[in-house]
Amino acid sequence: MINIMYLVLTAILALNVSNEVIEAFKVVDRSLINSSSSINNATGTLYKSLESKLTDPTSAEKARYWKPKADSAKILSDGMNKYIEDLKVDLKNAAGLKMVDGKENFREDNLDASTRLFETNGKGEELRKRLTAYKEAMLSLDPAIRKEFQNSLPVDLTVPKTKEGERSFTTVFFHMTPTVAALTMLSKFQNNVKNAENQVVTFAHNQIGAVKVIYDQFAALVGQSSNYVMPGQEIEITAGVGAYSKAAQPQITIGGASQSIDADGRAVYKFNASGAGSHNVPVNVTYTKPDGTKESKTINVEYTVGTPGGAAVMLDKMNVFYIGVPNPVTISSGTGWDKTRVSMTGGTLSPSGGPGKYEVRVANPGKATITVNADGKASTYDFRIKSIPDPIIKVGPSSGGRVQSVMFKNQQYVRADLENFDFEARFSVVSATVYFGGANFANVQQATITGGNLAGLSAQLSKCIPGTQVIFDNVKVQGPDGRVRTIQNPPGFSLF
Repeated sequence: MINIMYLVLTAILALNVSNEVIEAFKVVDRSLINSSSSINNATGTLYKSLESKLTDPTSAEKARYWKPKADSAKILSDGMNKYIEDLKVDLKNAAGLKMVDGKENFREDNLDASTRLFETNGKGEELRKRLTAYKEAMLSLDPAIRKEFQNSLPVDLTVPKTKEGERSFTTVFFHMTPTVAALTMLSKFQNNVKNAENQVVTFAHNQIGAVKVIYDQFAALVGQSSNYVMPGQEIEITAGVGAYSKAAQPQITIGGASQSIDADGRAVYKFNASGAGSHNVPVNVTYTKPDGTKESKTINVEYTVGTPGGAAVMLDKMNVFYIGVPNPVTISSGTGWDKTRVSMTGGTLSPSGGPGKYEVRVANPGKATITVNADGKASTYDFRIKSIPDPIIKVGPSSGGRVQSVMFKNQQYVRADLENFDFEARFSVVSATVYFGGANFANVQQATITGGNLAGLSAQLSKCIPGTQVIFDNVKVQGPDGRVRTIQNPPGFSLF
């Protein structure tokens, strides 16, 4: 009878694990995995820099002492990470893991799998001991490392106190915990390990000097002053050699849009020219200098488009019309305005000042056409219509990733900034769902905000400490076109 009652109770509890709760844990788990991957990439750059310092006579002596410390930190962290990854596989198998159409399928809401694995089979206490031993081994790499991180190494095994009094590590984190929640907790410990490795390796590296980016790719660079000239006009050609780094690829935007980077660290942007007259495309490149600092430069690439008949339409900003903002246009007839008529399809065209100055407003993505009839000869010009790009969601100066906990918890607003865009366009935050997990949060806490004010999250923000993870999800913003849109890939913050 007791066994039957236990099964009935387990079934009732399983029914209470709603899809919303499961999805919330999955969101946090993905964020933790992405954060760990970002930290791993940053740590990889440090390892490459340490290698180069061994061959530099000015740093070789210190590097011979500190690089083995960093290598040992990597070995310890890789071993700990693999152990936790194996626990994830065991947990999924305990929850009935099957492969369906090439994808993992298991009981995410199963409450018994984590209890059996971590409590009945003793893996919870084993995990606690392994993490404790890992933390001690990292601190024992060097007395200076112990002194620096004795009280701050981000491997926190403190068990939160509950109303029932003191409970064990296993009971708090894994007893009757849904499988998806237990997997999220394991990802949290993996993130702790990656953070610890990064901090220790950064410390070892700093004892030698700044990050040294190795520029290992080279290419010839050739440019010209203009792509369209008249007889007798001067042409200027510049040539040189560009150096690229695979370890620190640049961030490049062309015409306000982010571009993918090829294997040589370059971005290639192609478009069809239209709209007679002179144009320019802003190219912004943010890159890592050899001393490890970031620098950003913007260069305007200029070109000229000829016209077949004397009439010309020139966009004063970009070779595209954007929805929700006035797009300034200059139109030249070549035959006098008394003999010129201008019309437009796909948008509205209105005078905005002196002769030939207009503003275009468009409402729907697609194509617009301006027709200039000059002295009986009609010329048509086609333009693309695009929505304003998504803004970047920021809290304080940060758009996600690792953030100091003191700075983050003192922020009062989340905002939507439109970066590297030629027009004055403002976005406002309409609403968002915010998840808090990790250090100082026994369970993931979910909250919502209306507008960009974070005052309603004061209780959660006050609990934020190093090791806390904060995820913004379902962030909705409103731009000048009046449309409410949902931001893709909203930010997650890992506090330290």
